[in-house]
Amino acid sequence: MPKILLIEDDRNILTGLIDNLSMEGYQIETASDGNLGLQLAEKEGIDLIILDVMLPGMGGFDVCRRLKEKGNKTPIIILSARGQESDKVLGLELGADDYVSKPFSPNELMMRVKAVLRRTARAEPEGIKFGQIAIDFTRYEVTKNGKGIKLTANEFTILKLLVQHQGEPVSRHKILAGIWGEDVSSRTIDTHIWSLREKLEDDPSNPKHIVTVQRIGYKFIV
Repeated sequence: MPKILLIEDDRNILTGLIDNLSMEGYQIETASDGNLGLQLAEKEGIDLIILDVMLPGMGGFDVCRRLKEKGNKTPIIILSARGQESDKVLGLELGADDYVSKPFSPNELMMRVKAVLRRTARAEPEGIKFGQIAIDFTRYEVTKNGKGIKLTANEFTILKLLVQHQGEPVSRHKILAGIWGEDVSSRTIDTHIWSLREKLEDDPSNPKHIVTVQRIGYKFIV
């Protein structure tokens, strides 16, 4: 399930948000001030930020501005007790994806959260062909030179994640969070990557498709 970062200093509102979002199955991280919120927002694996405007340390608009200036593409829903149209316009101009005025109903916010996640979600790949390899993610089938190759469930999940982010580095942290919940060593990922290379690459020791990005993770290249 998606991971949502809540940046909110009102304890009652924060507790309510945690309860409602957790009931929907979302993973939650929290911050009660703008500076910590900015640090957490820059981590890998955050799928949505719910951001209060009035925060200690650094205001929500400044947090939003800093993130977008750095090219952060994580969607943001701004929460504010200030319902003036000028504030809504400012939030959206800074790059926020939605703006919700306090007080709000839990049902309304859940609908906004789901709508933003639908709009910004990367489409899952159905399949891909490269070289002599054909992958069908819907059927969990892989062939090389027309012959079937068996992948484990985790290998399929890692491969789909890399293909989904084709040409972009995918960090070990993101892979861990998406499969094991960060409860295992990053060496486990390296082992799975090596197994994928042995099964898919012509020369596993000199891979052309599943390549290492030093100090970050891995990248898939057609």
